[in-house]
Amino acid sequence: MLDSAIIILYLSVILCVGLWSGRGMKSLRDFSVSHRSYGSLVIFATLSASFIGGGFSIGNAEKVFRFGIVNIVALWGFSLKEILVAKYIAPRMDNFAGLISVGDIIERGYGKAARIISGFFSVFLCSAIVGAQVKAMGVIFNVFLGIEPIWGILIGCGIVIAYSTVGGMRAVVLTDVIQFCVLAVGLPAALVFGLIKLGGFSAIKAAVPPAHFSIPGEAMTIGAFVSLFLTFLLGETLVPPYVQRLFIGKDAGHTARGTMLSGFFSIPFFAITGAIGLVALTLDPKLDPNLSMPYVIRTVLPAGIRGVVIAGVISVVMSSADSFLNAAATCGINDLVKPLRRNPLPEQQELLLAKLTNCFVGILAVVFAIKIDSVLDILFYAYDFWAPVIVVPLAAVLLGFGVTRAGFMAGTIAGAIGALVWNHLLKAPAGIEGLAIGVFCNLIAFVVANKRSIRAARQKNGRAPG
Repeated sequence: MLDSAIIILYLSVILCVGLWSGRGMKSLRDFSVSHRSYGSLVIFATLSASFIGGGFSIGNAEKVFRFGIVNIVALWGFSLKEILVAKYIAPRMDNFAGLISVGDIIERGYGKAARIISGFFSVFLCSAIVGAQVKAMGVIFNVFLGIEPIWGILIGCGIVIAYSTVGGMRAVVLTDVIQFCVLAVGLPAALVFGLIKLGGFSAIKAAVPPAHFSIPGEAMTIGAFVSLFLTFLLGETLVPPYVQRLFIGKDAGHTARGTMLSGFFSIPFFAITGAIGLVALTLDPKLDPNLSMPYVIRTVLPAGIRGVVIAGVISVVMSSADSFLNAAATCGINDLVKPLRRNPLPEQQELLLAKLTNCFVGILAVVFAIKIDSVLDILFYAYDFWAPVIVVPLAAVLLGFGVTRAGFMAGTIAGAIGALVWNHLLKAPAGIEGLAIGVFCNLIAFVVANKRSIRAARQKNGRAPG
């Protein structure tokens, strides 16, 4: 009863704060990047809350339960990605002042057609990732509150859609900060209480199969492990909501510091969520792996503290879902609707369309959640339609390299074909994921096409009359 009261109170606070923060929003720019004056600590909190979703918490515990700590080490590929973005890309963001989306950056380098292509893949990616978070909501509501998964999905997603639609980026950032504080305390508390109940880490070491502590373990080859590490390194690189976080800082310095803090924070946090999977395996080896984290929370925590930790788990899911919803709406209007129209829309109409798109993507996410079983596997489906197509040309523009439209098209086609052929025709030989292969194909085609186009342009200019 106490736990339920805490959860209801928490959800009510999140909803009220989100709805309240929507006051004064007048344009798509307000909806997408708010007032662009957030400091490094807020960026750290909102970025961390955005990427630590159901896949990197509940999904991580599930995979560690099944396969061992190899999944934690593979997830550190994501941590490395954040650190590299903070080091090499975030300091350059002052060069992109006034932009609000991935498509804006892409258009600067490759033109309107490329912007539309990036807009399509952005909306698809964000919808799939929101689906992963919504799926996790169904599990959480079912395990902790006894609500059928479908109703848990509808309740959780309904709350997120409501405040993210009304409040836009300001609501997302404010609720992310609250959610980050709760999850940063709640999930470590679950691990600590689990270790206390078991009698320490030595009990896990004695009960868990030795292969769970080896890299890459019995179920994975070295090549498969490297490809998994690269999947986490590249899969969410420069995805729309993370790029939006690069736009909302006071300046590039605050953006870089906040991003770096987020990268370092993720290293121990991924270890914590994975270790909860080992606690679950020790407590009940026959448990459904998908229930690893909920089972530990329900079993080892006392009333009251359990309610706070459940709120932390809900925070993990909601904070990621709202960010990707906002990004999907932004990219849908800014990178698809606007460039396809001859006449620009009034600001109020743009804002209204963004809010309607936010609702539509939420509904689409429910479909993903119902159709696909594993939370973390949803992320892999999404990654295969992002990194092989967009990451290389987007990073090239952000890093200031010479780029051409021919390079974008060649890289995009090569990356998509490479990933699809490797995964679906060749069936991922040696367990190596097609994502890394697709990115490699994109990079080669991009570099070759750019060199040819730049060389041809120089030769043409050299023959031109002075």
